[in-house]
Amino acid sequence: MTRTTDHGGGVWSIGVPIPDNPLGHTLVYVVDTDRGPVLIDTGWDDPSSWDALSAGLAALGLAVRDVHGVVLTHHHPDHHGLSGQVREASGAWLAMHPADIEVVRRTRGAEPRVWLDYLVRKLASVGAPDDHLGPLRAARDSGRARSLPGLGAALPDRDVVPGELLPLAGRRLRAVWTPGHTPGHVCLHLEEAHPAALPGNGRLFSGDHLLPGISPHIGLYEDPDDTAVTDPLADYVDSLERIGRLGAAEVLPAHQHAFTRPADRVRDLLAHHEERLAELLALLAVPLTPWQAAERMTWNRPWAEIAPASRNIAVSEAEAHLRRLVKLGRAEPVHGMEPVAYAAV
Repeated sequence: MTRTTDHGGGVWSIGVPIPDNPLGHTLVYVVDTDRGPVLIDTGWDDPSSWDALSAGLAALGLAVRDVHGVVLTHHHPDHHGLSGQVREASGAWLAMHPADIEVVRRTRGAEPRVWLDYLVRKLASVGAPDDHLGPLRAARDSGRARSLPGLGAALPDRDVVPGELLPLAGRRLRAVWTPGHTPGHVCLHLEEAHPAALPGNGRLFSGDHLLPGISPHIGLYEDPDDTAVTDPLADYVDSLERIGRLGAAEVLPAHQHAFTRPADRVRDLLAHHEERLAELLALLAVPLTPWQAAERMTWNRPWAEIAPASRNIAVSEAEAHLRRLVKLGRAEPVHGMEPVAYAAV
């Protein structure tokens, strides 16, 4: 049964399932406007997800064809996956921050083999063992690599401009650029009185930036053709601090459930990443590759129980924290080691 929630003030959420994923579902928000409903995110590209989105809209007396526009918090497939089908069925516009539009532009239609080759080279360079790389190499070399999520995503046709109100007739929805989880992630601030008169500064659609019980993944921004040295963790920390100062009365996230007191959650997440940096710095008393660092870091379950695909994500997160330590002058790469290893300064 599709989960639909009335958040008051012309805002509803629909739980759109993510197949075979512990997150369970993405909360797609429906915002009533004077020109018709606007969606915030759309959910994963899967027939069951499409059926859930359609059923959720029907429960609100709407159909996909009624959708006027879609605002996307970021490019990940559990948020952007169904956007193309929504646009095809309704003629709706799709809006996303330009940094994430550029990611979509570069990756859509790309050959899975290109990305698998990049992934193999990337993981080898950070010290992944042969037993981890073997299946990836086999998939790359077989010529039968399956399509990867996001490679055929729809190209948005409008830019989300940070600091500006979005074109939602009769509503005040302002974009707040919050890079970290992706380079173009945005939160959306509904600058209207809370329908239940909760104290604070309106409501915040937070995407994956601020979740009530999950620390969002902060890894390196992956792009085979980009050699820029980014610092996603610094981006995320800065974005968190800005969102904390916003003082929203309530947060409507893309996963889990709505919550209040966002400043408290911001403090928790800032403390979490400080603890991660401190843990990693202690581990670097001896030189470690990013893979070795990830093996030794604390996760929500032992390393031996983490699936291979999730290990790739964990290593990317370890790399982001390593990069932050290097930028802070607290760690440095050890010259002459291959693959690259890092040590505390």
